[in-house]
Amino acid sequence: MAYTALYRKWRPSTFDEVRGQEHIVRTLKNQILTERIGHAYLFCGTRGTGKTSIAKIFAKTVNCEHPKDGNPCGECAMCRAIAEGASLNVMEIDAASNNGVDDVREIRNQVQYPPTDGKYKVFIIDEVHMLSPGAFNALLKTLEEPPEYVIFILATTEVNKIPITILSRCQRYDFRRISIDTIAGHLRELADAEGIDADDKALRYVARVADGSMRDSLSLLDQCAAFHFDEKLTYDNVLDVLGAVDTGVFTRLFDAVVRSDTVECLRTVSEMVAEGRELSQMVTDFLWYMRNVLIIRNASEDDRLEDMVEMSEDNAKVLREQARHVDEETLMRYIRVLSELSGQMRFATQKRVLVEIALIRLTRPAMENNLDSVLQRLSELERKISEIPSGADLAAAAAAAQLGGTVGTAAGNAAAPSAPKEPQKVTLPPAEFKELKLIREEWPMVVGKVGGSVRSALRDSFVNPVSPGRMEIIVPDQMNAKMLERLGAFQQISDIIAEDYQREIRFTARGDGTVRQEDTVYVSSEDLQAVINFPITEED
Repeated sequence: MAYTALYRKWRPSTFDEVRGQEHIVRTLKNQILTERIGHAYLFCGTRGTGKTSIAKIFAKTVNCEHPKDGNPCGECAMCRAIAEGASLNVMEIDAASNNGVDDVREIRNQVQYPPTDGKYKVFIIDEVHMLSPGAFNALLKTLEEPPEYVIFILATTEVNKIPITILSRCQRYDFRRISIDTIAGHLRELADAEGIDADDKALRYVARVADGSMRDSLSLLDQCAAFHFDEKLTYDNVLDVLGAVDTGVFTRLFDAVVRSDTVECLRTVSEMVAEGRELSQMVTDFLWYMRNVLIIRNASEDDRLEDMVEMSEDNAKVLREQARHVDEETLMRYIRVLSELSGQMRFATQKRVLVEIALIRLTRPAMENNLDSVLQRLSELERKISEIPSGADLAAAAAAAQLGGTVGTAAGNAAAPSAPKEPQKVTLPPAEFKELKLIREEWPMVVGKVGGSVRSALRDSFVNPVSPGRMEIIVPDQMNAKMLERLGAFQQISDIIAEDYQREIRFTARGDGTVRQEDTVYVSSEDLQAVINFPITEED
């Protein structure tokens, strides 16, 4: 007997065997049990989630001679005929190749005749979105008022292409992507039944690569089991067959990207190509790896990460350690670059070149001028500046070296020279209202004295007095406000004010592009008292 593929051999024959679509199964079973069966159904969802399988089970159940709790018995003549594809009551039509008006007219001709056996004629139209506009119009009237013995089941992966006139006449059921746990559990049952010796880790990776499609997971398992026939299917074996990359490689590659080690990144790609790895799958998995790092970066120490990042606790600890060495803006830039690369590689002929260029962009943010690249460059500058020893550290080191050279001498027994005293900081009075108004008018002059990066962030900005000694900087958006805080701009501006005006002012920033400088007029208490001729008491 010819070999039957796993996804065909293990196609569910009853509603109870369907995995991952419990909300749809329960609704259809209730309709059958209460005999409230509709005349038109629309099954929409991604590939391999069970649309056609459930349609065939539904067709068998409504025609079954002895249904059991909403399931077909599988033993009567109608169930056997439908399962073998020999029943005239169930017609499956591929709209991808039969999408013309004449094909729909043929359906309309068959609708006129009642079934010879069974209760219902069921028309399953797969990929219904491929029908032409004329074919949809020809189907419309029949779909709206079919004979009582006719049921239409329309299946599609692109529901947005179906006319609204068709949608309004059908009961719509959205098929969800099947979870990794559900697929992995089903693969374990199937592997045990087929006598396939496979590790749980290998089956779980197959489930993740299937991306929510049960049919894809069965096809991948079939491929892996055929390649490693009479061998134990391990995680490494699955990686070899699918051309995927081990997580340890991504750990090393991520560390190289964070260190801006371009040579190590290119060397890793060269090794993957030499081992025959699929670069498209590598980019997809590395993008998922970055996503996991970002999730862990935002999670607390007490959060359970197994459900969110789909990995063991040991690997989660490695990612948590890596997340400490990179900020969120940099991770978002990594993910953006890799997402763009994933889209470009679908139609690229030189995939290796695209991957290498993307890795060079990741390690050299100076090649890009967008905001997240600038933020990463600023973070690297801050880190390098923090590593430079201060003047006090250098003086202490010099004193220690001098003392070390005079051990055992009379000078060495003397007390170590004290470090130079820092200059005493002069406390300035806070700026009053009139001085705040002056600084507001001369704000462009103040901006002209700050550094280049701060000056760029202060573009189109102005200041508003808040209270004595406090002012608020209004910038076009919140991103500029965050950048001012990261650059330490508030202290820099306060130092300029203290030097030029001999007054102390504390600054905050707010990003609001809707506020204009002329919207608010500030009046001092002295001016207000002169206008209303009434004493004013100021309270703290």
